[in-house]
Amino acid sequence: MASEEFDISHIHLGERPLIVCDVDDVVLQFIGPFQLFLQSRGHTFLPRSFRLHGNIVSQADGVEIEDHEVSRLIEEFFEAQELWQTPLDRVVETLDRLSEEADILFLTAMQPRFQDQRRRLLDRMGLLFPLLATEQPKGPIVHALHASRSLPVVFIDDMARNLHSVREHVADCLLIHLMPNSPVHRFAPAAADDITRATDWTHAAELIEAHFVSGTFTRAVPAA
Repeated sequence: MASEEFDISHIHLGERPLIVCDVDDVVLQFIGPFQLFLQSRGHTFLPRSFRLHGNIVSQADGVEIEDHEVSRLIEEFFEAQELWQTPLDRVVETLDRLSEEADILFLTAMQPRFQDQRRRLLDRMGLLFPLLATEQPKGPIVHALHASRSLPVVFIDDMARNLHSVREHVADCLLIHLMPNSPVHRFAPAAADDITRATDWTHAAELIEAHFVSGTFTRAVPAA
């Protein structure tokens, strides 16, 4: 199967700093609502690792759900996300304030066919910033967006692999690891030492604003 292409032609940036932000468990609650969704379908999520596959069991007999069925449940959840997902604390007002001095883009790791549902949900919350839904690695996408701009750029995600991808492709990007304090996130892979961990959106905003004031952010070069 041919790899999915990403289209950024609808993204128009101004001469301002850029904030690229993941959505699930960064802007919108995911793990909590997904657990409730599973319960409504007669299943339970067991936080035994940082994975969905292999950790969902039947409430009736405790039997592990097969991978193809887990994939189907994830798709059903994204199809119905507007009924389940809610914003993280202080994200709406924080992004609204940051948008006064920066362009903001949501880069969500999901199949593009669910983008319309996510767009409606974000709009309903007043989060009107551009949205790009793709399952492609995020580093090349942020690089394509930022290109040769000399303005500050920030990337926020709860997944270490996405932060590392951007780290490899975009120089002087402020990388912020922001994730909820959930049982499953305790199993999350650690991000590199030069990636900043934010405790919440208030902390993330402080880091971003300091980055904008400094105008640059220099990371240590990893050892070969």
